[in-house]
Amino acid sequence: MLYNWLYPLHTQFSFLNVFRYQSFRIIYAAVTAFLIAFVMAPWVIRKLQEIKLGQQIRDDGPKRHLAKSGTPTMGGILIIFAVVLSTLLWADMTNRYVWLVVVATVGFGAIGFADDYLKFIKRQSKGLSAAQKFTCQILVALTIGVFLYTLPSYTTKLSVPFFKFFTPDLGWFYIVFVILVIVGSSNAVNLTDGLDGLAIGPVMIASLAYTIVAYVTGNRVMAEYLLIPYIEGAGEIAIFTGAILGSSLGFLWFNTYPASVFMGDVGSLPLGAALGTVAVISKHELLLLLVGGVFVIEALSVILQVGSYKLRGKRIFNMAPIHHHFEMKGWDEPKVVVRLWIIAILLALLSLSTLKLR
Repeated sequence: MLYNWLYPLHTQFSFLNVFRYQSFRIIYAAVTAFLIAFVMAPWVIRKLQEIKLGQQIRDDGPKRHLAKSGTPTMGGILIIFAVVLSTLLWADMTNRYVWLVVVATVGFGAIGFADDYLKFIKRQSKGLSAAQKFTCQILVALTIGVFLYTLPSYTTKLSVPFFKFFTPDLGWFYIVFVILVIVGSSNAVNLTDGLDGLAIGPVMIASLAYTIVAYVTGNRVMAEYLLIPYIEGAGEIAIFTGAILGSSLGFLWFNTYPASVFMGDVGSLPLGAALGTVAVISKHELLLLLVGGVFVIEALSVILQVGSYKLRGKRIFNMAPIHHHFEMKGWDEPKVVVRLWIIAILLALLSLSTLKLR
């Protein structure tokens, strides 16, 4: 809104010309989102405590986690509020891609809120059923996929990391692919959110990586130089990913070990969906497998564990997701978190190298 209100006045007030630059608005979107999350967090935590929204801890996991029982959850509401408000302030609100990522975030946030509401307020231990949750997620992702598919300027070709000219065209199947990317990303982040600061760290790293990807994808000169798809208008979603980075930093201040608040499904589901939607819009869908490698590892560990137990009656890991396996092996929680952050940083750097190495 600030861009739409103030930039038209730059002919009268030359200093307002700074709003023209996406790099300026990316930085201030991140700073604004950080300040919103950081300043409001203590108040939100107090309110969550007052209504007794405490986390229930699994009794089959590491016993030291039992001390976390009662820690306020649903703190993801703060992250989503900071992201959306900051985006609305600094992005070009005439840009359709900005509205698309906001719709994805709010839509999946509503699903996560409903799930948390049933679990922590209505005391229904399982929350939404798996069928209900996946149906709602698929409907939101389907809306995004159909919208993109019907855009005349949008291509259904995939950009494959490390390859210049291998760009398979999925045609109508691209809609199904969009659903897989967004729903898969959302649930992978959700599975990763099991230790203090574990999920929010890789989210920050992935959002920073995709800020760079979205920025160059939306810049014709850079896109042509790097031989990547040019998506007109996609640069504006870098402001959105900048806001994710800023709000995540603010939340991490209170979510780091020992956590004062957890994000809950209302935070993890929309953050994962937001990253998936940004990956789709920027035409770097497959790159998400690298950028979000930690999320992929966590999700695969659960799939392999469940599959192995059902087929062979044996478990591969001491406990799934894999971060709990390392804890059961004797690693301290902060060590598990920081080491997975290190892996996330290395994977993000590798993913950014693919912009040139092709």
